[in-house]
Amino acid sequence: MMKTNVSAQTPADSTATDSTLLKQIELEMESSQPQIVAPRSTISANPDISVIGDFGASYLNNTQRNFDAYLNEAEFSFQSVVDPYIRADFFVSFGKNSDTHEYGAGVEEAFITSLSLPTGLQLKAGKFKSAIGRINPVHSHALPFIDLPIAYENLFGDGLNDEGLSLSWLLPNHAFYQELTAQVTAGYTESPVFIHSTKNDFLYVAHLKNFFSLNDNATLEIGFSGVSGPNDSLRFTQIGAADLTYKWKPLQKNTYKSFTWQSEVYYSMADLKTQKVNALGLYSMISLQVDKRMFLTARYDYAQNPSSSQSAQIAYSATLGWFATEFQKIEIEGKTNTLSDHSQTYQAWLRWIFVIGTHGAHQY
Repeated sequence: MMKTNVSAQTPADSTATDSTLLKQIELEMESSQPQIVAPRSTISANPDISVIGDFGASYLNNTQRNFDAYLNEAEFSFQSVVDPYIRADFFVSFGKNSDTHEYGAGVEEAFITSLSLPTGLQLKAGKFKSAIGRINPVHSHALPFIDLPIAYENLFGDGLNDEGLSLSWLLPNHAFYQELTAQVTAGYTESPVFIHSTKNDFLYVAHLKNFFSLNDNATLEIGFSGVSGPNDSLRFTQIGAADLTYKWKPLQKNTYKSFTWQSEVYYSMADLKTQKVNALGLYSMISLQVDKRMFLTARYDYAQNPSSSQSAQIAYSATLGWFATEFQKIEIEGKTNTLSDHSQTYQAWLRWIFVIGTHGAHQY
């Protein structure tokens, strides 16, 4: 077969060849460009749906009924991109009322998030978990322990989760990742130290996240949080918090080995009717991946009572977690708690988490 020499072509042939090459280059350039999120109607009319079951059993040594078993929660999530400008996330929880022992449904989170604001801004509106430290933004089934730290429970109960607006800004810092978040919420929260005010007193939250990539195997995150809101004395309580998280996950063995050290410190200042109470609380935990599916977590708790700093608790706990697959995990935790009167309690839990459907990843 005769080969054609390009340099010997006529101008018309050369023009046709150039036009063909140009079209090929344009097609390659278009295919290499990042894809813009299309409206939901052109992708799928259905959101990502998942169900997470949380079955548990517990033991407590100082009660008449020492053992108990229960379905702690069934969480239904519905998540989808609405259009190129916003996405929607809904989490509905079915759980048992601790007083009536009857199951009921409640909206855990329901919010929309902007996708295309300029200058690194992102707006969130609806009901969402407040941006405080490392524990509060995460759903409980994703934590490496079963019970919550005492200091955290004293201030936020099961978690600070409220209705309002959140604005985050990815700072133009080229040295490391830095994000500033400001939130204003209505105060519809079950926190032990905050109430919903009948006046124009809202709950204010601020958080600064600093994330450093130390090397290919390790990262460090340092965060600072502040919370201010009305209390049941019709005055205000302020909370300052700091969190530190170090993670090591070697590239060559990232499926089998990892290590996490995470700590948070809380300092609350409550202006009550009869006195002003300042209280300190903290926890520190280490989590070691000992095998592909096995994790061992140890935690230390210290907490002063936010309404009476004269009393304090100290606790030690250990959790063994086994991940059967990415859709199922079983955890066992034991805890010893020394109360302010120097008496001790002993507790143990079993938790079985299982997931069906598509569930998005939690924050790193």
